[in-house]
Formats: sequence, C-alpha cells, structure tokens
Amino acid sequence: MLSDLNLAISAAKKAGDLILNYFKSDYEIKDKGFNNPVTTADHEADQCIKEILMGNRPDYGWLSEETVDSFKRLEKKKVWIVDPLDGTKEFIEGVANFVVSIGLVQEGYPIIGVLYNPITKELFTAAKNEGAYLNGISIKCSLKESLSDMSLLISRSELRKGLWSPYKKKFFKLKPIGSVAYKLGLTAANKADLFASLRPKNEWDICAGNCIINEAGGKLIDLNGKRVIFNRETTLIHPGLIAGEKSAVDKILKILK
Repeated sequence: MLSDLNLAISAAKKAGDLILNYFKSDYEIKDKGFNNPVTTADHEADQCIKEILMGNRPDYGWLSEETVDSFKRLEKKKVWIVDPLDGTKEFIEGVANFVVSIGLVQEGYPIIGVLYNPITKELFTAAKNEGAYLNGISIKCSLKESLSDMSLLISRSELRKGLWSPYKKKFFKLKPIGSVAYKLGLTAANKADLFASLRPKNEWDICAGNCIINEAGGKLIDLNGKRVIFNRETTLIHPGLIAGEKSAVDKILKILK
C-alpha cells in the first residue's frame, strides 16, 4: 500500500496532467464571488484528487476549496486539505504560477505536504520529520541575517492595492507571485527569502506549504505570532501570514505587527 506521501504525490501528478490539458485551451470560467474565478480544470482536478485520496483512505476527512464542506471532517483524526488549482487567476491568464496543493493534517497540524506545478514540473514534497524536497533534492529555507538583503514573495493584488508601500524600503526586493501555495514552496526551496500576506487566507491555500516550510527548517505563523491550527469550522485564517526561516520570520513580524 502506498504511503500517505506517495499517495498524495500520485494524486497531485494526475491532477496536474489533467490541468495541463486545459492550459491555454478552452474551458468554462465562472465566478464563485467577487474576483474569485473557478474553471472546469479546478473542478475536474478536485474530483480526480478526491477519488484517489478518499478511495484509498476512506477513513480520513476531506476539506477542499472546490468541494461543499462537511463538518464531519472535524471528527476525523486525519484530514486531507486540498486546493486542486491554487492560482486560478494565473492559470486563466496563461501564467505558470499555479500549483496543485495537497496537505494532510493530524489533529490539527500538517504532516504531509505536496505542491506540483504541471508547467514547470516542480514537485515540492515533505513529510513530518522526514525533510523537504524539490524534485527529490533536499531543500532548506534561506539563512540571511538582514531583512534589507532579503527578497519577499507577496500577493500581486496586495501590491497593486498599495498595501506594501510602507514596507518597500525594508527589503531588498518585493516580488509578486499569484499562488499562495507556490510562494510557500519557492520560499522553502530558497528561491526567495520570505513569504508574507497582509490579508486572510484559507486553510487550503497554506496547508501543504506549511508542512514543506516546517521541514525546510522554517516556520509559518499568522500576524499575531501564532502557528496555524488546521481543520477548524472556519477555514479563513486572520489577519495575515508570514513564512520562512525562523529567525527571519521573527524579524519581519516585528515590522508588520
């Protein structure tokens, strides 16, 4: 029987192949809410992942952005937390900044994390106490000392709205990328020094990335300085988030609080 990690990897790759078939092709786009689109690719990837994961682990709970929620998951010791296509707006625009995100939590804390970008073929993986990897190569968060030397991955919309204007001179570079999950993977792989969001995010945006960040020697906390507990009734996490190497996260928290 496949381990939970290998099962998640298999599901992420199959969903990624499905998404790839729609990339820069024809599909239906709907709006779930203001500035929150969903596509045929989102729904079909969600169904693919659910069939694989729940078909093999029927006793686990399930929480996904594209599935109607059931509070039965709150009774489960282990719960899959999934975003089948994190970065839908980028997918629609034809920008390769999106990933399949699959996390597994046990009693509220992430123990498995898989992110897969089907365009770049980047596969970020982690299991609790087993390290973090990008395409099978061990990864670690950046260890820079000064914030003025650090690049920070942020939301494109937050940058457009001017939310980061007060902080521009604090960092070497503010780099906007669409998918929250992808930003976490890139930060864990030392492709950037820190990730931060000044606005709330949902559990499925960060669950897999949280595990990968942890196993890459970093941490993810909210803007109140607390780590995230998953599988709650309310999936939206306030007020915002920071992730990266532990001491760097502590330094940026002092600025953003």
